[in-house]
Amino acid sequence: MASATEDLSQFDLSKEEKDKLVAEVIRYVLFKTHQNSGCPIKRDELTQLVTKNYRQRALPSLVINEAKEKISRIFGYEMRELQRSRPSSTNQGRASQQSVADSKSYVLISQLPADVYRKYVEDVNLTHLTGFNFVILSIVHLAGGKIPEDSLWHHLKRMGLSDSDEMHPILGNVKQALEALVQQRYLQKEKVSGPEANTFYELAERALDEPVNERLKEYISQVVADMEQGDFE
Repeated sequence: MASATEDLSQFDLSKEEKDKLVAEVIRYVLFKTHQNSGCPIKRDELTQLVTKNYRQRALPSLVINEAKEKISRIFGYEMRELQRSRPSSTNQGRASQQSVADSKSYVLISQLPADVYRKYVEDVNLTHLTGFNFVILSIVHLAGGKIPEDSLWHHLKRMGLSDSDEMHPILGNVKQALEALVQQRYLQKEKVSGPEANTFYELAERALDEPVNERLKEYISQVVADMEQGDFE
């Protein structure tokens, strides 16, 4: 940590001031992750926390990097920067819209082994949403990573789920439950113009992340195995 003092000297910042900024970023990340059900946190939001009283251009990077290290060491979460996935379509009409969405953002990923996380951390009251999410992502995965909105709802209606159902006994507003996956960046939604205009759902960066992708494949394999054994009606 010898370089830490050198880093602070260029900002005319005391260790106590730096530690306070790091703590603010950590509190903000933990609170927002809980409040917004795991939706990504924009780097701009964290930068504003740091620069509201300090104007040094490179200071946010120093503070955010230390916050990432402490969140990992103390809380057991990786503060992972998302690399925005671009839609597979080359539709030019969306270029400006997509560039706006390309800003850096972060999500928290547990570093605990899956079995430990399920036993001690996972909220059993949210398992229904986890199941719904995996069903959605599996359908899109089996469609090749991208599916028209009407086709997705066709599959969901066969399971008794309708886009007009706002009071489902388990999911509540079904359409909002689906849109939450877009906000959390497991899916991205693309509107394609033209004579056959349609909306598509496509796997986004969090669904393409290797651990999640592997769990998807395991889930699909288990479903197929259960069907072959006659465990599904």
